[in-house]
Amino acid sequence: MIRPYRAPLAAALSLIGMAVLTACGKPPMGQGPAPQGTPKVSTVVVQPKPVTLTTELPGRTSAVLVADVRPQVTGILQSRKFVEGSAVKKGDLLYQIDPATYQAAVDSAEAALAKAQANQHTTRLKAERYGELKAINAVSQQDADDADAALLQANAEVASARAALETARINLAYTRVTSPISGRIGKSSVTAGALVTANQSNALATVQQLDPMYVDVTQSSNAVLQLRRAIAQGQLGDGTAKVKLVFDDGTTYPLDGKLQFSDVTVDPNTGSVTLRAEFPNPKGELLPNLYVRAIVEEGTMSQALLVPQQAVSRDATGKPHAYIVGSDGKVQQRELFTERAIGNQWLITRGLQAGDVLVVAGQQKVQPGALVEATPYQQPANDSQQLASRVAL
Repeated sequence: MIRPYRAPLAAALSLIGMAVLTACGKPPMGQGPAPQGTPKVSTVVVQPKPVTLTTELPGRTSAVLVADVRPQVTGILQSRKFVEGSAVKKGDLLYQIDPATYQAAVDSAEAALAKAQANQHTTRLKAERYGELKAINAVSQQDADDADAALLQANAEVASARAALETARINLAYTRVTSPISGRIGKSSVTAGALVTANQSNALATVQQLDPMYVDVTQSSNAVLQLRRAIAQGQLGDGTAKVKLVFDDGTTYPLDGKLQFSDVTVDPNTGSVTLRAEFPNPKGELLPNLYVRAIVEEGTMSQALLVPQQAVSRDATGKPHAYIVGSDGKVQQRELFTERAIGNQWLITRGLQAGDVLVVAGQQKVQPGALVEATPYQQPANDSQQLASRVAL
């Protein structure tokens, strides 16, 4: 009796369900989504331009010349003749050691030399007379030979006395402790009245030449080989790699330096090589052992391809790729080879060509082969400022 009413009841329930789905905004089964417009992407045209390649490395400054001042004779220090921290010239008097005993040694050596010279004079006259007498057989051969030997001994005594006098004069001169080089002298480790000894281990003071200054940095051996190839190929203009300095506070040293030296040995533990640059320091702004960052110029690429970093993506294996818009308005995927980051851009060595239309923004909305609407990419103002600051370095 109830079966005839089941079909109408099922049909009614089906109509009610379709109405509820329509009211909730969901289309009934079998109806596709509403059509969308062509995706919009922002693009830039890849153009080659000259780029100077640089590497930033940590380093420390060091003086070109460093001389520790030590006494070469023993004595009581009478006075100090310099102001700590001042500039001194080579030969300037720094300390005076009591010269009394050394002056007495000079006087004694002079007297010994005079005595030896007097004996030499007498011996020479005797040898000359014996020579004349021997010619007429007035003296024996033995007597003549003894006179000649005495003259030779007198000559040797004079030479020894003269050397002793020279030594005494040198020691007397050493009582004046002078600067071995020109530069800036540091603090003194002794005061007047102190006893100093010849060749003592503790230096009296240290003089350093601060203009120019050295900056020592370490770089990988592979990078050093690339730098040498760049110099050999003429990519550095005059063949000298230029170097800039950046201090801890971010300020840049106003004067450029030049790469002067690379070590001949690779550190087996780090695989790095020590590089040395020379910087002019006329105002004394660079001090020894100052920590700096050195920006070494590696060369110039005349046809470099730089693209914004946001235009490059990586797949699951880490390989970089990007999208370009072809002449037909469809998206193509390109595998790239990136050498390094320069500011907020990638330096591309393979995968792109001059004139390619590169997708910079909106690539997440497209797939390879999709038709897109391309508009020029507008670089944000803060990105331009950051890039300008990096190029200025």
